[in-house]
Amino acid sequence: MSFSQVTGGVSLSLAGKVALVTGGSRGIGAATVRLLRQAGARVVFSYRSAEAQAQDLVAECGGEAVCRAVRQELATVEDGQVLIAAASAVFGRLDCLIVNHGIWPPHDQPIATMSAAQWRGTLGVNLDSVFGLVQAGVAQMLGQQTANRKQETEDGKPGTGGEGTRGHVVLVASTAAQRGEAFHADYAASKGALLSLTKSLSSELAPQGVLCNCVAPGWVRTEMSAGTLKDPVASKKTLGLIPLGRAAEPEEIAGPIVFLCTPWAGFVSGEVFNVNGGAVLVG
Repeated sequence: MSFSQVTGGVSLSLAGKVALVTGGSRGIGAATVRLLRQAGARVVFSYRSAEAQAQDLVAECGGEAVCRAVRQELATVEDGQVLIAAASAVFGRLDCLIVNHGIWPPHDQPIATMSAAQWRGTLGVNLDSVFGLVQAGVAQMLGQQTANRKQETEDGKPGTGGEGTRGHVVLVASTAAQRGEAFHADYAASKGALLSLTKSLSSELAPQGVLCNCVAPGWVRTEMSAGTLKDPVASKKTLGLIPLGRAAEPEEIAGPIVFLCTPWAGFVSGEVFNVNGGAVLVG
């Protein structure tokens, strides 16, 4: 094939796919919902309290025929399982699970005085509910009809023939998972567990056609980080650790997340995709 035959562009289409994004009403989640819709996927996303923002996002993304918001607390294993059942019922299947929700207690808390309630609360949201989501989500993916890789190849997408990829799981972790974070041990521990979970799921599920990867953002301009990034002293200290010298925009995290759900990432499994302006390389 000559270069002139391929100048029409590279397709990252997710047409025909159904994705679930947790914590999808704001920040990275909302940017991911928008990009998934631009790629042609139908999207279900969860939210906890931002109902007005959630409904505005649904309307922006084409309405309930292609995008649906589900209100769901995510603090326990059972919460995750309930959300998978609800999301799978909306469009009848689940092809991509993007686990984006999480909490970061903004106050510095020394480990010597951290309460058991804070520890359990952070791990409940950031880890226990993730188990419920992944456990039920993978069961859904393995139990539904699979697209054929040969057809993907004939359509001009990557593929190797035979049985197609049965699903994608993308866990959103953090640079704190790899570097740790003083006075936020609960958050760092919960996100660090997602790295090990990614590798374990990859080893187990890749042979069955479910690809699991992780995106690890650094500082991103979202509501969760606004307090730190707006403080002149804290912001200077934070941004000084990032070689690119700035925080990311939510869309810059959404891009790698969506890419990992496309056929072009069909040979990527168990990867921790750092999107942090080079911050993990420092210190």
